[in-house]
Amino acid sequence: MNARTLLRLTVTNPASAIYLGLVGASVVFTAGVVLFSSDPGFVGVWPFFLTAPTSLIMMGIMGAVGGLDAPVWLLAIGLAVSALLQSLALGATLQALRGRHLGRAA
Repeated sequence: MNARTLLRLTVTNPASAIYLGLVGASVVFTAGVVLFSSDPGFVGVWPFFLTAPTSLIMMGIMGAVGGLDAPVWLLAIGLAVSALLQSLALGATLQALRGRHLGRAA
């Protein structure tokens, strides 16, 4: 599998593009609420919920690397990596389902 195939599976197929758009929108919404609200509450958990279960694993790894006081940028990297892994899994699933569907038609 080359870089072009990975890029196609991760970003350019419809399922992955919609998923990454939802995750991006939740991050922008969270940043807006945190910046402009006096009490953001639990709004910061939505990006993690959208990228679960890989975000839970990545946060464990990032917490082990950074300790209990892990910097925000380290957690943001973990969130971005987990979103890309989930997107790759969606793209691979979509390709497998399309391949199976095209195989029946032939």
